[in-house]
Amino acid sequence: MLPDKQVPIRGRQALPHGLFSKEKGAARVAFLFKDSFNAAGPGRKGAASPAARGGGAGRGGAGPAVAGAMHSLAQEIRSFSRANLRKQRTRVTTLTGRRIIETWRGACLHMEEEEEEAAPGGGFVQDLSADLQVGVVKPWLLLGSQDAAHDLETMRKHKVTHVLNVAYGVENAFLNDFIYKTISILDLPETDITSYFPECFEFIEKAKIQDGVVLVHCNAGVSRAAAVVIGFLMNSERLSFARAFSLVKNARPAACPNPGFMEQLHKYQEQILKANGSINNHD
Repeated sequence: MLPDKQVPIRGRQALPHGLFSKEKGAARVAFLFKDSFNAAGPGRKGAASPAARGGGAGRGGAGPAVAGAMHSLAQEIRSFSRANLRKQRTRVTTLTGRRIIETWRGACLHMEEEEEEAAPGGGFVQDLSADLQVGVVKPWLLLGSQDAAHDLETMRKHKVTHVLNVAYGVENAFLNDFIYKTISILDLPETDITSYFPECFEFIEKAKIQDGVVLVHCNAGVSRAAAVVIGFLMNSERLSFARAFSLVKNARPAACPNPGFMEQLHKYQEQILKANGSINNHD
């Protein structure tokens, strides 16, 4: 299994990898053996080895053994070949979900995009069915996924006139049939979703004033779009986060903003409370 790390891809410089200096290696081995002798009696002149103190081989026996060990290690160092090293491969996942495989070849770093593997028979079963469930938060305010936004029959069934698309990289399907507003938002906990609220709320209010019906959607209709609709209810109707979230959850049970958005919505409630002095816990 490859090591996996979550980092954005930036420019990388090909660097030598796995280089080994024979001269420095030999010096290091000599130092280690010297250090092991000093450990028997550091700082004491003429300290005898444990073998000498016990009446064993003493100085005459230890010397040849150490010399033989050093000779053997020196031979290993001289015969070292970089080709014998195991190749190191690392998987890097970017913020957009792309997977890059990094492999050292000689002194250069090579990068190639990993192809998606087919899911094995066991484990999770991928649900490929379209999610056409549309949450009716208000008669004129709907919440759904891109599947619903791309299904003309569903759109007409709910009398949609305006579409607020807050997904990233999802195209608008029926430009001649509906009024669209696209605001690309990344579904990441660190994304400041409240910074997009003014532009989103303006479009929703515009649809309401024009007696339209607006569908707010992202990719799955779970996190980004849900957070926008919750924030809109909190702002326009001065609802508490708990009350706004309850209304959205009842309309679309799948709604569940990511932890970062949830934290921001709680702070958004504090801002509303500070600006207005009170919040509404009722419809």
